[in-house]
Amino acid sequence: MLTSLHNPKVKLIASLRERRTREATGLVRVEGYDEVRLALASGATPADLLYCPPLFPDGGQAALLEEARRAGARLIEVDERVFRRLAYREHPDGWLGTFHWSACRLDELHLEQRAAPPAAPPAAPLVVVVQGLEKPGNLGAILRTADAAGASAVVACDARTDWGNPNVVRASKGALFTIPVATASSEEALDWLHRQQIRMVAATPSATRRYDEVDLAGPVAIVVGAEDKGVSREWLAAADDLVQIPMAGRVNSLNVSAAAAILLYEAVRQRMRHNATRGAG
Repeated sequence: MLTSLHNPKVKLIASLRERRTREATGLVRVEGYDEVRLALASGATPADLLYCPPLFPDGGQAALLEEARRAGARLIEVDERVFRRLAYREHPDGWLGTFHWSACRLDELHLEQRAAPPAAPPAAPLVVVVQGLEKPGNLGAILRTADAAGASAVVACDARTDWGNPNVVRASKGALFTIPVATASSEEALDWLHRQQIRMVAATPSATRRYDEVDLAGPVAIVVGAEDKGVSREWLAAADDLVQIPMAGRVNSLNVSAAAAILLYEAVRQRMRHNATRGAG
């Protein structure tokens, strides 16, 4: 059992809060029973699994240890004092894993359609582009919605945070491991989208068309921008359509993760309707 804050393993896992350590080691932290279980189920490769039985909500969770061991994780029991120092959560549940993980390159993305409830949309790719995002919580929330909507991939351009940020992992609730993600410059992403023949629909309050007035049933990339400045001029100029989400209040913009959710589920709605019409025909 690890009982010292000075243990090299403890120091390494603590240092994974820093981006430079994540990039140097190729490791990300995953905290929480549900998140660790989902990462394992997705096929992510574990390195270490730290566990603290006194913090387990119930004894049934212990079965995860065997699942992690079979996947190749080193199982390390940690005392409560050390675990609480390592944990991000205010009320940790006794599970913290490290996984070998890195984002894809754009040319590694496979855009085959993923299943989406309550009915699978057509095979057309549905990509989310997040440009210049700064807050990890927003990036993680967008991942959760993209996973729920059956999006093909999420691409971060000119990102001010990285996918392995513990707050991204935490906010995504494990969706980081269930949906393909990539990091690229805007120039690279624009070139890739053109080569893939994917239309770009960018959200901006200055647009004159509503989000539900454009076709989102075909191959499309939904583009949302930074929390402070929105989508950049470069992306606005390159977009095939500019759309706005009508707002009756005095605030001039929605939270970026809320805007992405509205646009993604409009795409799901249109694709379901397209499927129903095609089936009726």
